[in-house]
Amino acid sequence: MAAESLGFHEMGLDERLIQAIAKLNWAQPTLIQEKAIPLALEGKDLLARARTGSGKTAAYAIPIIEHLLNTKKSTCEQAVRAVVLVPTKELGQQVQQMIRQLTSYCTWDVRVADVSGQVDVSAQRPILMEKPDIVIGTPSRVLLHLEQHTLSLCTSLEMLVIDEADLVFSFGFENDLKNLLGHLPKIYQAFLMSATFNEDVQALKELVLHNPVILKLQESRLPDSSQLTQYRINCEEEEKFLLIYTLLKLSLIRGKTIIFVNSIDRCYRLKLFLEQFSIFSCVLNSELPIHSRCHIIGQFNRGFYDYVIATDEHDLTDAASTDEVKKKKKNHSKGAKVKDNEYGVSRGIDFQNVSNVINFDFPLTVESYIHRVGRTARVDNQGTALTFVSHTELPLLQQVEEALTGENMDCALKPYRFRIEEIEGFRYRCKDAMRSVTKQSIKEARLKEIRQELLNSEKLKTYFEDNPRDLQLLRHDKPLHPAIVKPHLKNVPDYLVPQTLKAIAEPLIGKRKRWRRRVLKDNTQKKIKAYKKQNPLKNFTYTKKRKMKSAN
Repeated sequence: MAAESLGFHEMGLDERLIQAIAKLNWAQPTLIQEKAIPLALEGKDLLARARTGSGKTAAYAIPIIEHLLNTKKSTCEQAVRAVVLVPTKELGQQVQQMIRQLTSYCTWDVRVADVSGQVDVSAQRPILMEKPDIVIGTPSRVLLHLEQHTLSLCTSLEMLVIDEADLVFSFGFENDLKNLLGHLPKIYQAFLMSATFNEDVQALKELVLHNPVILKLQESRLPDSSQLTQYRINCEEEEKFLLIYTLLKLSLIRGKTIIFVNSIDRCYRLKLFLEQFSIFSCVLNSELPIHSRCHIIGQFNRGFYDYVIATDEHDLTDAASTDEVKKKKKNHSKGAKVKDNEYGVSRGIDFQNVSNVINFDFPLTVESYIHRVGRTARVDNQGTALTFVSHTELPLLQQVEEALTGENMDCALKPYRFRIEEIEGFRYRCKDAMRSVTKQSIKEARLKEIRQELLNSEKLKTYFEDNPRDLQLLRHDKPLHPAIVKPHLKNVPDYLVPQTLKAIAEPLIGKRKRWRRRVLKDNTQKKIKAYKKQNPLKNFTYTKKRKMKSAN
């Protein structure tokens, strides 16, 4: 029975590690942490499958840090003893942040470096010359350092982790990983962490692990309906835009929301469409610089933005042929923008306190659906997932439902009870807005956003290192405005709000109007004060004194 309720303090961890865990307010380990940490501390190789948001990062980070702290007691030699391989740069930064939090009381003893960024290899050479204890990176970037002899692992490596192992091959790292393994010693402890078990994970197991303990926790890949509510709504292309407008403008869904689309063009089409109605959002896609992407995620987690439109592009690019890749490289040499193949925000990223996930475009694989929906209802939080399904996407829906209900009938997608005919009054407005979002305006928006974010990225790297407070002022949800914005679309006339939704929508619309009036009034008063300060004569006021009548 004691093993079932094993706490962090009962695992024999270093006191500094226990202090860091307490600082993070982790009262009890999650199921994967409770099972994996003791086995890892015994030196066993692990193949662990646990659903997204279950605490897999800490499940391998804690044993690594504990091992390094014990090693430092007997040796003073500095060396790279642990490597964490991740499929995306965003995940690399997240893992580094988590390890830094866990080493907050032993920063001098355990040093960590993330080399997955887009900076030049030569710029990372000084960091690796200091031989950090833990190196994090994508397989391609770590291999590049090994080939250029800025990193050596053949004698020092003791622990290897492949995080989100089910994605490593699908992100195109198979050859890089096989080449990388040739630079490693024959004996080391290895962990494979994954949200799903597929053929790629099985292949990695054969390549990397030695007599592993397989942890396949008895839980569904997504939380049950008491924590995660999953809805689907059948709608065609035009109705998707009508629905997203109604849901956001009338605040029928509330809280932080991630909207997933399948391509970069769709990303900007939706952003520009929502801008027509003064609904502002950020975009996340592979064309943006890594510094900007990570800054957007950080600000979203801190509550700066309500809506993020994210692309899930790897499902579309997995089947790309070698000829297409060559063509992209050729175009890049002529000045075209090339996508970052190591981008991925639907996979493994710990978006915090996300209330809703909306699949505006249906995911093309079951794994993609699981990773997308896994951005909400993380740990013990509640969440909602809403998926738009067109008639051509019904076979994909069937695949997802079969996979989920096969594990747990409670995970099925419920029909979203919404009568389209009730919001017919909004259709002409949506058509008007959609006509304004042309192919040319989308192209201009992409170029404008890239230029803007490249500038932001340079600022993030230089200026904001010396002025961290000013970083809060840098926002990524500013309107792009290449499409014609019609002012009358900003407000919702009362007569268009369906009678059944007025109880929900009208108080919120009224609240927004009162807030706008208050802001306008405050701004006017500020302008008057500023004008008076600039013009001293305006401060002079004449008051006529009345003569006091004598009491006599």
